[in-house]
Amino acid sequence: MKVKTYYLVSLGCAKNTVDSESMASLLNQNGYRGVSKASQASVMIVNTCGFIAPARQESIEVLSDLASKKKPGQLLVAAGCLTEHSRQLMVETIAGVDGFIGTRRWMDILDLLEQLNQNPVASRYHLPESTTIGTDEKGVSRTAIQGTSAYLKIADGCRHPCAFCSIPLIKGTNVSRAPELIFQDAEQLQKDGVQEINLIAQDTTDYGVDLGMKDGLATLLEQLLPRIPQIPWIRVLYAYPGYVTDHLIEVMAKNKQMLHYLDIPLQHASAEILKNMKRPANMDWVYDTLTKMRSAMADLALRTTFIVGYPGETEAQFQTLLDFMEEVKFDHVGAFTFSFEPGTASESLGDPIPEQVKLERMERLMKLQEKISLYKNQYWIGKKMDVLIEGKGDGISVGRSFRDAPEIDGLVLIEDNAEVGTIVPVKISGAMTHDLSGFISKD
Repeated sequence: MKVKTYYLVSLGCAKNTVDSESMASLLNQNGYRGVSKASQASVMIVNTCGFIAPARQESIEVLSDLASKKKPGQLLVAAGCLTEHSRQLMVETIAGVDGFIGTRRWMDILDLLEQLNQNPVASRYHLPESTTIGTDEKGVSRTAIQGTSAYLKIADGCRHPCAFCSIPLIKGTNVSRAPELIFQDAEQLQKDGVQEINLIAQDTTDYGVDLGMKDGLATLLEQLLPRIPQIPWIRVLYAYPGYVTDHLIEVMAKNKQMLHYLDIPLQHASAEILKNMKRPANMDWVYDTLTKMRSAMADLALRTTFIVGYPGETEAQFQTLLDFMEEVKFDHVGAFTFSFEPGTASESLGDPIPEQVKLERMERLMKLQEKISLYKNQYWIGKKMDVLIEGKGDGISVGRSFRDAPEIDGLVLIEDNAEVGTIVPVKISGAMTHDLSGFISKD
């Protein structure tokens, strides 16, 4: 086993991926080297997810597997959301973890490793009572590059009181990064040849409130775009209902770099359920705002997320959700069955809806969305669209259009060879439920 090598597993969302990359940067700067096999590492780190029960179970399984294979002298560190959320559960469930560090103090990973190396016999719990995510980033970027696409974190934490969500318990309230740091990261991504930046936070539309900014996301974009003219695609993820302003719509519509795409998790369409969720329940705002956006951007692609089987959800309320989907016709929909989360405001409601009812509703919802998705895809047959190429082989290239965020949406299959990392014009000739196909346009 080589000295100062690390094996890092990142679980959960893109926001976790950025934290993992930031920890890796700190390790690299301190003489550590990343390795591809756990057996080669002097330290193994799992950046856990603690959002819902299945994610927590996956994190526990990965940690338990690595703990069972530990060699003498190896260290195992549990980092991230699950450590912050369920530290006692992890201590009681997993034997063999040497160090624990929460998501609020990811930047202290080197301090923890130094303590463990000084006394490897005693487990270390680096979980100070920090009320928010730390802002002392120690000079590392808050980005994660995947090919020629990248995630750029502009804020973390959340101040919204959604009854079902444990994120505020895990991360604390919203903390926005200073604009200068975001500009610096974006400019470096431009130097690295990145073609697409995906701006992420728990709620991107809440950016800047804690900095005293008004309409912070729109203002940030206006200042950011002129600094990175060589990056053609800028995408906004995770917008909060009620916070998509006219100013933001204008910035998205008027700037060529801004992709006409918005991920706006609505969670439900029944006002009663939304109130019980402690979510914005003004459906008139939703209709009005989506109409405004589609008027300003005729090709707008919309993604949303819904929860089915929330405590008290009746068949009629679920049908309201289906009717809403049929009417609005989102390009992409993610859905989850309700997950009971101890410590959240919904804890007192229990989990009364049987699992088989949740799953049956989920199946109905996704079948409806498949029809809508196919319908939306068929619109593009015969039209041209730019595609960012992410892979090729056997005469076929694979990429994404502006309609498709990395990892979660569809793909475009191209009957031709195109260079990975380039953006090429593609004439669409076929539509599937989630994906499109076509050929490089010579026009």
